[in-house]
Amino acid sequence: VQLVESGGGLVQAGGSLRLSCAASGFVFDEHTIGWFRQVPGKEREGVSCIDSSDGSTYYTDDVKGRFTISTDNAKKKVYLQMNGLKPEDTAVYYCAAECLDGLVSAVDYWGQGTQVTVSS
Repeated sequence: VQLVESGGGLVQAGGSLRLSCAASGFVFDEHTIGWFRQVPGKEREGVSCIDSSDGSTYYTDDVKGRFTISTDNAKKKVYLQMNGLKPEDTAVYYCAAECLDGLVSAVDYWGQGTQVTVSS
């Protein structure tokens, strides 16, 4: 199983970024996939999850209304559209499967992470 993230970078507060995660090595629509983030010195936290079989989603309260998760099942990709970014969104973002209500303990596979930095 391999999860490869892309799309991170530096953006000003209020700006947007789209993260992508390319999945391989498993049947894509049989898994819940999503995004976690971690700031140095803090615990990794769940940001958003999606069940590609039925489209059901999870968002942590901090990002509701600003972030949107989606999938392209044919390409085996998961996207996280991040709008209205805030400095507190700065973190390393990880793609992960299984992503169940943002629980770190449920994750079986992790990507390598991509840095998102939001300047004030």
